[in-house]
Amino acid sequence: MADNSTSSSSIKHWPEDDRPRERLVRYGEDKLSDAQLLGILIGSGDHRSQKNAVDISRELLQEFGNFQSIDRASVNELCSVPGIGVAKAAQIKAAMEIGKRMAAHSVGQRQKMNSCQSFVDLYAPFLKNLRKEIVKVVLLNQKLNIIRDLTISEGSVDASIVHPREVMIPAIKESAARIVLIHNHPSGDPTPSHADIEITHRVSKAGEIIGIQLIDHIIIGGSEYYSFSEEGFL
Repeated sequence: MADNSTSSSSIKHWPEDDRPRERLVRYGEDKLSDAQLLGILIGSGDHRSQKNAVDISRELLQEFGNFQSIDRASVNELCSVPGIGVAKAAQIKAAMEIGKRMAAHSVGQRQKMNSCQSFVDLYAPFLKNLRKEIVKVVLLNQKLNIIRDLTISEGSVDASIVHPREVMIPAIKESAARIVLIHNHPSGDPTPSHADIEITHRVSKAGEIIGIQLIDHIIIGGSEYYSFSEEGFL
């Protein structure tokens, strides 16, 4: 949505229809631009630069490009934008996290995780914008209910090493019947690497010996994903 709001002076001096809060109340949040929504989160302007909250929001979007990149940024990186301090950066990060949890909530309430898409819907909001690889194992009972999930590896942008025992030990402790591996590719390309293929093969073989089935290995790359199960490798 284009941002047609006034770009100078204090927001309280703007016409009422241009003020972000009043516009949201009157017309709905979907009628606000990205900068106006961020402006409501930021709340106040910067006295030193004489910029209002929407001005600062525009600079934030200009610096990072979109909400996905803002989500990926650290608090310190957000604070590099003039007018953004730790408190405002924390408000922005909190709002981003609320959005992820809302997206995942309905999926997490499902009784059965019986499709690849159900795992993507639940975990992609938390993984797709990370800068380093995070590998999770999701432990499931015989009815495909989630027992729990845990992070088994946090790697660099390039690679993350996973050993089958790191997957199977918690699965055995929790009496899991089935498991799903899920991790992200910070590059945005979900195509599996040779290491991903090898890890999948090794964990699957270990599961066959122990009696715990690896039913999928899902790679999240931005808005796309790769499923070893859907591709016929499991």
